[in-house]
Amino acid sequence: MAKKKTGYIPPFTITSKTVHLVSEISETLGRFSSSNLADMTPMLRRGNRLRTIQASLAIENNTLTLEQVTAIINGKKVLGSPREIQEVKNAFATYEMFEKLNPLSEKDLLKAHKILMSALVDEEGRYRSGGVGIVKGKRIVHLAPPAVRVPALVRDLFAWLKGTDAHPLITSSVFHYEFEFIHPFADENGRMGRLWQTLILSRWKPILAYLPVETVIRNRQDEYYKVLATSDQHADSTAFVEFMLAAINEALYEAIETDQVSDQVSDQVKKILQILVKGPLSALDLMKALNLSHRPTFRKNYLHPAINKGFIEMTIPDKPNSRIQQYRITSKGISVIKEQK
Repeated sequence: MAKKKTGYIPPFTITSKTVHLVSEISETLGRFSSSNLADMTPMLRRGNRLRTIQASLAIENNTLTLEQVTAIINGKKVLGSPREIQEVKNAFATYEMFEKLNPLSEKDLLKAHKILMSALVDEEGRYRSGGVGIVKGKRIVHLAPPAVRVPALVRDLFAWLKGTDAHPLITSSVFHYEFEFIHPFADENGRMGRLWQTLILSRWKPILAYLPVETVIRNRQDEYYKVLATSDQHADSTAFVEFMLAAINEALYEAIETDQVSDQVSDQVKKILQILVKGPLSALDLMKALNLSHRPTFRKNYLHPAINKGFIEMTIPDKPNSRIQQYRITSKGISVIKEQK
């Protein structure tokens, strides 16, 4: 357990699994940093950030798709609830000021929450004034400490964060769990906890600011909540720390895999542009033109990369699921085609 001379020390144990994961992540980061992906292009950084925003919102029951999130950020009209659209805009604005936030500053935590929850709740940028809990079905799985204790608990947590000598991978995970346990805000504690862990990690390794760890958590959402409950039951964040380290490790491998197939993806994007330069097509017609039958492969390797890079766009962006939806090449995509000639 990490040691500190005075003050609050969150209960957790450094297990053999923890040590193994920290070692594996550090080794992977070494290879990651020496790869071309260490100098991510702006478009790749943007794509990962959009995936992070969409996944983080989806965990909290926002129904907007990646295409819709992308369209909103690009200033396009999207058919969706005003609240969900506002959540996307707020999340993007929060990440835009990411580099200006200090992970050791309680003041910056409140500032980030205010931006994240702007026009969504009454207590934006302020600690909750009432009791909160996490309910699954008819069962309360977590009852947060009384509101009157929140300011002192958060101050103690930040004091520990500033003084601990634990590894940043462990520190950030412990902070994340303790934050969720305190549940300092009336709403969006999950997103704030995940955001702040990423912020802590980004100050250790800047590349971690752009890893879409949220997508891994979204895919393992049930396990995420299960380990939170397990840590609650044991009054110890060890299980949660191990889960988060595994999620970070998985996100790293996914990023490296993306880097290794980047040339292939580039060729796939070029193929879709060469087809669309002749005129707009539906997703089904595009798949036929590409001789593809597996929709997930088409969306992951062709459609999403082309949209994220701004090379193609929807003809009906405010109705992404329209039966007459088509995709057309943008002026940016046309420039790519011209460069190939």
